[in-house]
Amino acid sequence: DMLHQQLQAVFDTGIRSIAVALLHGYINPDHERRIGAIASAIGFEQISLSHQMSGLAKLVGRGDTSVVDAYLSPILRKYVNQVADALVDGQSCDQLLFMQSNGGLTDAQSFQGKDAILSGPAGGIVGMVETGKAAGFDRLIGFDMGGTSTDVSHYAGTYERNFETEVAGVRMRAPMMNIYTVAAGGGSICSYSDGRLQVGPESAGAVPGPACYRRGGPVTVTDCNVLLGAVSPEHFPKVFGPNADQALDIDAVKSAFEALRDDIGTDTSAEELAEGFLKIAVENMANAIKKISVEQGHDITQYTLQSFGGAGGQHACQVADALGITRVLIHPFAGVLSAYGMGLAKISTIREGQLDCDLDDDDAVKTLHNSLVQAAQDALKEQGVMVPTITTLAHLRYEGQHQALEVPFGDLAHMQQAFEQAHLARFGFLSPDRKLQFEMIAVEASGGAETDTTVGFATGAGTAVATTNLYRAGWCDAPVFNRGTLRVDQIVVGPAVILEATGTNIVEPGWQVQLDDLGNLIMTSKVKVAPLSIS
Repeated sequence: DMLHQQLQAVFDTGIRSIAVALLHGYINPDHERRIGAIASAIGFEQISLSHQMSGLAKLVGRGDTSVVDAYLSPILRKYVNQVADALVDGQSCDQLLFMQSNGGLTDAQSFQGKDAILSGPAGGIVGMVETGKAAGFDRLIGFDMGGTSTDVSHYAGTYERNFETEVAGVRMRAPMMNIYTVAAGGGSICSYSDGRLQVGPESAGAVPGPACYRRGGPVTVTDCNVLLGAVSPEHFPKVFGPNADQALDIDAVKSAFEALRDDIGTDTSAEELAEGFLKIAVENMANAIKKISVEQGHDITQYTLQSFGGAGGQHACQVADALGITRVLIHPFAGVLSAYGMGLAKISTIREGQLDCDLDDDDAVKTLHNSLVQAAQDALKEQGVMVPTITTLAHLRYEGQHQALEVPFGDLAHMQQAFEQAHLARFGFLSPDRKLQFEMIAVEASGGAETDTTVGFATGAGTAVATTNLYRAGWCDAPVFNRGTLRVDQIVVGPAVILEATGTNIVEPGWQVQLDDLGNLIMTSKVKVAPLSIS
């Protein structure tokens, strides 16, 4: 009665969403369900119960996730209904699916706020993996550079997910693709402060945008590329100015760099200054990649850097050089690969459960595993996938250890062997005398239509359409090609510029590029460059 009165008083203030998180709700959810029933009877429209958000311990993370879900889900549901109504009115599709942060699709009515946080970048990872595998590469570094930030990811045969992620200061207990973001994008502002050149974290955004956008914007990474010839007003869409019919404003860029140079009080040329800013941006992005690869025990020198996002192709070779990577893959849809990846993803759901028991505690493991498999299967059957594929991953740790490592779920010997390999790679040592324990297990059920990554592409004479001036420690001539007219057997040696509808690709000096049979640009370094030191 007291709780009913308290909730009624909150309801009477106009609040319609409620989050419920009890200390041991992940083990015994009965009280959360009872509170949810009371809230429903009162009339709350959105009720987010923590045990439905996550089956894991740690109250703060579950509680934060429940609050985020209670806040976002009503807004998201309104948007989903608008999209659904528009599509139904036009009879445009049989099923409406949305991408989740874990990399799987879900039915529109099952889409929740907690699963929407990183859904865009997650689509990019799915696109990267599926198109990378089709091209013959199964060890990939994802380099997704857009306007305000760069998202980086690591793939070596399995999708890497976090089950606790801090997003904008909020701890989320929901499975999300392991994505590391750094504030270095095309719109990142270049400035001089604290006695040094800096790139980001502030961004010019879409409005006013970079200085070259004719809206009085600040100097950005994009402006660096305009000044240095990597982005040319002659070959860029003329969509600027009051009538949206003017080219990029290179004069404004030159003036902005000269003013910045005067503020710094240096004799350095504007081009050298722009090149310096680019080197800082490249190092920021390379260090972000190291955090999710080198610092996790992976030797990435034999990996393929898959570049995508609107600005990725302008910097991919430079980032690869900084990492000691000698091959770059750029898909025909690289500029919009996050959207394309949604079309390649499967319908899926993930159910996770806390274990905190010894590796040989068969009864506890079997009971939890069976319940999670059943819950995951039931969720997909409701979405029309009657025989889903089931994948289980175990998170193991030494007794008393805080950091758990993810391994394929299976028999004890295989799990122990996989854990020891992962522990040795990550930390450089083993503790064979310490007991091995489960922290949790996660079950993924997935299914849906098979996807085809084949993309039709045109070929032509392979002749350059123009020549541009490109500044690389001095001015040099660089041929300009249209990607759609390259021949499959043609090798283009850098420096060169390759244009396409969704981006500009720079073949740096010391690199060459060739189309493969799927229309991918495969860039390879002709010289081995020492990677940057970790900073």
